[in-house]
Order: sequence, then structure tokens, then C-alpha cells
Amino acid sequence: MFRTVKELVELAEQNNISISEVMICQEMDVKNKTRDDVMKEMDKNLVVMEKAIEESLAGVTSVTGLTGGDAVRIQNYMSTHTPLSGPLLLDAVSKAMGTNEVNAAMGTICATPTAGSAGCVPGTLFAVKHQLNPTREQMIRYLFTAGAFGFVVANNACISGAAGGCQAEVGSAGAMAAAAIVEMAGGTPQQSAEAFAITLKNMLGLVCDPVAGLVEVPCVKRNAAGASLAIVSADMALAGVESAIPCDEVIGAMYRIGKQMHPSLRETGEGGLADTPTGRLLKDKIFGAIG
Repeated sequence: MFRTVKELVELAEQNNISISEVMICQEMDVKNKTRDDVMKEMDKNLVVMEKAIEESLAGVTSVTGLTGGDAVRIQNYMSTHTPLSGPLLLDAVSKAMGTNEVNAAMGTICATPTAGSAGCVPGTLFAVKHQLNPTREQMIRYLFTAGAFGFVVANNACISGAAGGCQAEVGSAGAMAAAAIVEMAGGTPQQSAEAFAITLKNMLGLVCDPVAGLVEVPCVKRNAAGASLAIVSADMALAGVESAIPCDEVIGAMYRIGKQMHPSLRETGEGGLADTPTGRLLKDKIFGAIG
């Protein structure tokens, strides 16, 4: 059993196994299930992610009309232009946003770690898939690696916007994705930890300010940012770049920053972008129409 990233990495290194294998073994032990059962259970989550992305690329729109269609727009842009940010990164952006567009449209997604941040992990997975050509098992392990780091955050800090701002949601999700990318690309457990730390520390202080209190604006596009940062951080870690501040200390800092945030910046829909003239106008328009 591990509770910190330091312990997680040490378990992997001492036993010469991957981060995903540590998490799989823990799941088997805690849930008293066989390896096959645990793998099948995670595969079900992977199927949900696949279907959400497929649905988004067919085109979805939320009930409010605030979000929808951007995943398709990006794919169309990629088919006619050479993306400045590169095809892999922009594909991840499209699929990360698409997943959250499905969520906003009342579709089925897999919270990773929350519904509002559900795009980062699958968005990056199904983008790097085309370059790394993973097996189905490797894709499932990607989710276990992400889950291992999410497990640490959930037990030592917070993963909800209400508790710690969007840094706790998209920040954690992007960091989880970065760690998983590193393992799939052949990096070490310590490099996964470095990628996680680099991602999260670059999202510290990110507030949760949903317009009209809905998980749409700016949530959908923040998943794009989280997915982008995950890919960049993974490359940095694989190149040998290290975080000056250890991973567990970055998580601790995120927790303290979240506690210091004013309540209006923690998912209440009362501050930040939600409290702009346009944000207030959209709220009145949406709830006036619903009323």
C-alpha cells in the first residue's frame, strides 16, 4: 500500500516493476479480486472513454447551447491545415474537449478524476495511441498509472473544484495524464513523477469559476489546456528535465493554495469568469430560458 508518490516510485523501483503494476497489485489486494477481474474492470472504463470520444467526433451540443462542436471543428481544421502546435497535441486537445462536450450534453463519460476534468486522460491516450501503437493491455495500464497518481492526490489533497479550485480538477487530471504518457512511452517511474510534478505546478492557483454554475464554460477548454500541458510535460520528463520541487511537495502546495482560495473561486459560480458581464448575462439568459 502506498500513500505518497515517493512511496509509489520506491515500490516500483524496488520490485523492478511499472507504476501501473504497483496499482494493479494494490487493486487486487484491496478489492480481493484476481488480476483478470481487475483488468476487465478497468477495460470497461476504457470502453466508456472510447465511446465518448467517438460520440463527440460525430458532433454534440449541450442543452444550453454553451458548448459543443469544437472537437469536430478542430478535427476539420487539422484535415485542411498543418497545426502550429503539431497534429498529436492538437488531436489530444480535440479529444479532451470532445469528452467534456459529451459530459455537458448529458452523455456518459468516465470521471478522471472528476466529470469536469474527464477529458485530459482519454484525450491524451487516444492521441498518443496513433504514435506509440500500444496494445489493449498497455492502454489499460495507462489508466492504472493515471489512477495511481490520482489516488495519491485524492488521499493527500483534493480533486474537486469545490474543495480546491480547478487546479485540483484539471490540474490533477493533466498531471495524471502526463505520468501515464511517460510510462507508455517507455519512461521510468521517477520520470512519470517528474512529469506529474511539472504539469501540476504549472496549474497551481487555477480557480474554478463555472459560468452559470454549469460544467461547460470554461471547463471544456480547460481540459484542452490540461491535455496540452500533459504532453509537453511528458516530453520534458522523458528528455531528463526534473522538477526542482518534489512531486509530493507540489501536491501539498496545491492543497494549501486551494484552502486559501476565496469561496467565490471554488465552483460556486460567483467569481472569476462567472462574475464577468458576459458571464452574468449568459447565466440570466440560460436560467431565464429554462424558467
